[in-house]
Amino acid sequence: MIISASRRTDIPAFFSNWFMNRVREGYFYSVNPFNSNQITKVSLESPDVDAICFWTKNPRPLIKHLIELENLGLNYYFQFTLNPYGKEFEPGLPSLEKRIATFRALSGQIGQERVVWRYDPVILSNATPVEWHLERADFIASSLSGRTDRLVFSFCDFYGKGRGRLRSSLKNTGIILEDITDSLHEKEMVKLVKGFRAVADRYELSIFSCCEDIGLEKFGVTTGACIDPILIQKLFNRQISSRKDKNQRKACKCAGSVDMGAYNSCGYRCRYCYANFNDRMIDVNVLKHHPDAPCIIPHYKV
Repeated sequence: MIISASRRTDIPAFFSNWFMNRVREGYFYSVNPFNSNQITKVSLESPDVDAICFWTKNPRPLIKHLIELENLGLNYYFQFTLNPYGKEFEPGLPSLEKRIATFRALSGQIGQERVVWRYDPVILSNATPVEWHLERADFIASSLSGRTDRLVFSFCDFYGKGRGRLRSSLKNTGIILEDITDSLHEKEMVKLVKGFRAVADRYELSIFSCCEDIGLEKFGVTTGACIDPILIQKLFNRQISSRKDKNQRKACKCAGSVDMGAYNSCGYRCRYCYANFNDRMIDVNVLKHHPDAPCIIPHYKV
């Protein structure tokens, strides 16, 4: 079994004490976000967990606990999102320099092969054109030299309510968004992908796309899986099923996992985030959170 911690919120940044309490208790309750009556008790005992995948933009609060996870025999790796955006897109994050320092410290402690660099999402706009992305990606890659093996990127998704929320948040900023996957921007997309590939080659990184089904293989970009059976086998010598996670989007190649997070609970409030879609509920959920509860957000049915 793979534990995803978490696609729905930043557990290392905001809920590391809760996470460690659940590890010490040996279980957590997974609440279906679309049916709150569906609650499942999930083991966190090391014999039952093949690996934990941490998704985060700032794992520093969790770093002090990693030796304990090692001593408990739990395998883990990090999907570390490190973007160069300013407050207009990522209003709550520490500075890029601090996050790079955290990335380097984490990698130095657990090994570069267990910390994956995510440049996610790539947002094309008049404030963040292709040339800006390539310059920033090169800067970050040079800063992470020798601290990671992989670069994973994906394009900003313009689907459903997410597009409307992002556009609304940028009102009166003068920033105009462009969908780089639109055929009107094909030349820009090709230039960016080739440029990312050149950055990866320059710093000896393997490069992967995430949730993109637009034929990037012809540019030397591998279609990636974040919950990756091949990587988990390589890191931890654990054989897991490569069966696609049925709960993810069609283009997602991830293997099945159990997510332990909750939507509308991440304090970073990134403007493009699909997991935060109600600012009022973020405030409510943060107040409801208790580090000793079996769920991130205490649930009356548990």
